Amino acid sequence: MKITDITIRHLQMKLKDPFTTSFGTFTNKEFLLLEARDVEGTIGWGESVAFNSPWYNEETLKTNWHMLEDFLIPLILNKELNHPDEVSEIFSSIRKNNMAKSTIEGAVWDIYAQQTNQSLAAALGGKKDKIEVGISIGIQKSIEDLVALVDGFVKEGYKRIKVKIKPDWDIEVMRTLREKFPDTAIMADANSAYRLEDTALLKQLDAFDLMMIEQPLASDDIIDHAQLQKQLKTPICLDESIHSLEDARKAVELGSTGIINIKIGRVGGLSEAKKIHDYCAANNVPVWCGGMLESGIGRAHNVALTTLPNFILPGDTAGSNRYWEKDIILPEVVATNGYIDVPQTVGIGYEVDREAVESFTIAKKNYN
Repeated sequence: MKITDITIRHLQMKLKDPFTTSFGTFTNKEFLLLEARDVEGTIGWGESVAFNSPWYNEETLKTNWHMLEDFLIPLILNKELNHPDEVSEIFSSIRKNNMAKSTIEGAVWDIYAQQTNQSLAAALGGKKDKIEVGISIGIQKSIEDLVALVDGFVKEGYKRIKVKIKPDWDIEVMRTLREKFPDTAIMADANSAYRLEDTALLKQLDAFDLMMIEQPLASDDIIDHAQLQKQLKTPICLDESIHSLEDARKAVELGSTGIINIKIGRVGGLSEAKKIHDYCAANNVPVWCGGMLESGIGRAHNVALTTLPNFILPGDTAGSNRYWEKDIILPEVVATNGYIDVPQTVGIGYEVDREAVESFTIAKKNYN
């Protein structure tokens, strides 16, 4: 492969419903979409999952564009590549900026899968023909509203319900959900809203038989999480703390986590995500694929990654219609009774709807 042409687009898509976490509320999703063309004319697509503001990590849409334009694209254009794993080696001189790196790497994986005449899932080594999916629910105006939402998703067959929590929206919320849905797989996602001093409060969650509590403490911590896990029966899942295989290894060895959420953008791409998956599989640590309100292209990459064997817990990759009136792929991602069929066609497995892409584009630039 040799990438000779790259186009970056800034898209804005309106969410069907506002999505609220402990950090704030989203009504629109703005993101970067990257189209890469190789010397043979094969086109691959990648999506940046960075938000407008640095609430999740230090990256933003604008910093991603800066890193892509001024550093990463110049490093990759016209380089001979035999395999997508080489992309991370080429970018190794650039510290962090994992979401920007994964934007290009995803497009290279798409091209590689097409040129080797296989689906992205197969190219990654995945074997599943369908994946289990859960749903992620933001903070609601009332517990009654939350119960009604959960009831609808349980009836749709989603295999796991993830609920955002924060101080004063936690114990009563989870108690009510467990009473209303005694047999449903439920987890809590704190997005770093608590401190170690809140251990006594967090221990109350043990009474509700949760699958896990995700990232309760600081986003860069693995030490305090190890202390907290010793005092909790509920498994801790780490998200924001894990940016690499090394982070995963240290967290597991310290006992900071029993489950890891793998997000492609957060760890710098599919190659690093595979390494973390393989390490966790060897150490009996289950993993699942987290979501970042992706469009259909990012969602397609998540589907492919989740076909690897140690993704044994349902992820956040719900159907397109959970978030968008209209997605930018054809067909859209469809979840049926808690499962998504893995596309078998070459590449990401979905056709990009260029008309939809253009309708959501507010800026674009070409590099060659």
